[in-house]
This record gives sequence, C-alpha cells and structure tokens, in this order.
Amino acid sequence: MIKTGLCGLTADEIYDLIEPMGYLYLHAVSISNSIYKKSISDIHEFQKIPLKLKEKLVEFASSGIYFPLNLEVSADESVKYLFRTEDGKEFETIYIPDDKRNTVCVSTQSGCRMGCSFCVTGRYGFRGNLTAGEIVNQIIALPDADKVTHVVFMGMGEPMDNLENVIKACKIITAEWGIAISSRNVTVSTVGIIPAVDQFLKRSDCNLTLSLYSPFPEERREIVPAETQYPVQGIIDTMKNFRIKKGRRLSVAYIMIKDINDTDNHLKGLISILQGSQIRVNLLSYHPDRNDKKCSSSAERMHFFKHNLIVSGISASIRKSRGTDISAACGLLASGLKL
Repeated sequence: MIKTGLCGLTADEIYDLIEPMGYLYLHAVSISNSIYKKSISDIHEFQKIPLKLKEKLVEFASSGIYFPLNLEVSADESVKYLFRTEDGKEFETIYIPDDKRNTVCVSTQSGCRMGCSFCVTGRYGFRGNLTAGEIVNQIIALPDADKVTHVVFMGMGEPMDNLENVIKACKIITAEWGIAISSRNVTVSTVGIIPAVDQFLKRSDCNLTLSLYSPFPEERREIVPAETQYPVQGIIDTMKNFRIKKGRRLSVAYIMIKDINDTDNHLKGLISILQGSQIRVNLLSYHPDRNDKKCSSSAERMHFFKHNLIVSGISASIRKSRGTDISAACGLLASGLKL
C-alpha cells in the first residue's frame, strides 16, 4: 500500500483526510504544526492529537519527511545537502547561515530544461519536477530547520516551469499553520516564463527575481534560450505594470562577467529598461565551472555599476557569494552529480 505523504499538504487537505473519521480542523492544524514547525518525522510523536488519530494515520499516511543523503561544508560555513526522492531524482539544497539571517536555497526541479549556458544545472539536464512536499522538505529536514529565517527558490530548476508546486510550497512556507516565514522573506527566481510570472504575481505574495544576464535581447537569447519565446522586455513590462503590496520586492539578478556584460553600454541598457520602476538590482559575481575561461567582473567594476544605478534612481546592491569552494554558489549546483 502506498501511503499518503503529509508533508506537502495544506491544513485544509489534512482536514479532508481526517474529517470523515470525526476529527476537527484544530487536529489538522496540530498535525501540520508537528510537520512544518517541529519537523517530526514519526507520526506516533505528533503533538496535541489523540492517540487513536495517530494509530489511524499510521495505517494510510506517512509524515513525508525524509533526510539528506550527504552534505558538504564550506569554509564560510554554508552547507550543501544532497537529497534523493523515492523515484531516484537527485537535487541539492544550500543552507546559508549569516548572523541573524539564515537562508535556505531550495531546488524546484531535479536538473533544469531552460538550457542557460552559464549554469551548470542546465548541463545536468532535466530529470523531473519536485512536488510541493519535496520542496518544503528541503527546509524542514535540515538540522537547523528551526533557525531558518529566509527561503530563496534559487537552487536547481526553473520555478516558473513548475508553477503549481512552487505556489503551493510558498503557501505552506508562509502560512501560520505551516512554517510561518513571512512572505517578505521568501524569494522566487526565474528566467522569465511570462504567463507563469503573471500567475505567480497574482497568486502569491512572495518576492520575485528575474535572472537577466543582459539588457539586450539578442545577447540574452544566445545565453538564455527562453528569451526567444519570452522576450525580456515583456517580462520587465509585466513586473513594472504589476501593483505590488507594501513590503513585496521585485528585482533583477545580474551576473557580471568581465568584458562580456559589464561594459558601459550594458550599464546604460540596464538603466534604460529599469528606470522609473520599483525593480531593484542585485549584482552577482560570476562563478566559472571547470575549463571555463570567462571570469567575474572585478569588485571595482561591480561597485561602479552599483553606484551608477543608484544615482539613476534604481535601488542596487552587490550580493556576496557563499559556498563557492563546495560548488554551492549561484550557477554551480549539480556540478557534483552524475551528468
């Protein structure tokens, strides 16, 4: 008998399972709290529910929590975890501790089918979507789950290519009966699948980041194949025209590569497409894989970009790289998996 995994279900869905047995919604909330807040993997240890309910749950359900197979620790204390689903899909998750801010970078797919040439994950190929439960499990199954303050969907995969599971995972992460992390502290990254971006903006309160690479469509198309079907200007327009709630952030992630997309002309193009909007810019270092002759822009060049963006009225910051020595930094996930 295949048991129902409770991790990945909403409180309402858990209630639908137990209501026919005569149990109350408050029992469903207690079950979801045991899973999402307490990370309890043994149903017998679930808190604040009757023993009879535990016994019945064990007959047809499991907690749905499973633990990583392996881990690597960076010199900067970031930790990369390897997970494998029951059907063999492998994916990686990063835990990034930083004073009072502790971030988990989750994957939404095993591999990716976007094919962006600067990303190692794209070369790994596409092995399958992750369920909402498999996404959420990457947070609650970690040893430091109770310390997590922020979640970023910037691991393996394109979140907008797995929209329904991503939206459901965001709901569980932010709900009071779930992990209860503020939507202001949850950010989803995308290369820009316009219909899915539009749906995400309407159906979730979490932050959105567009991975840009270049402000020029012809250049972006060579590196980010999705540009052909979903032009960057259309994505930017969708973000510009959406009325965001106070505290919600829309941003652009701009990976800077020396002499390739860090010229004065690129800076002018970036300012041109973003000026007058509420979209902020996160400048990121480039992390070359083995045998890659390209290198990241210098710190001075990145600060030059940041200064000129801010002077032009565009909020900008430089994001510090973490976990580079264990291939946990942006664009490097899957480098340790079998291609």
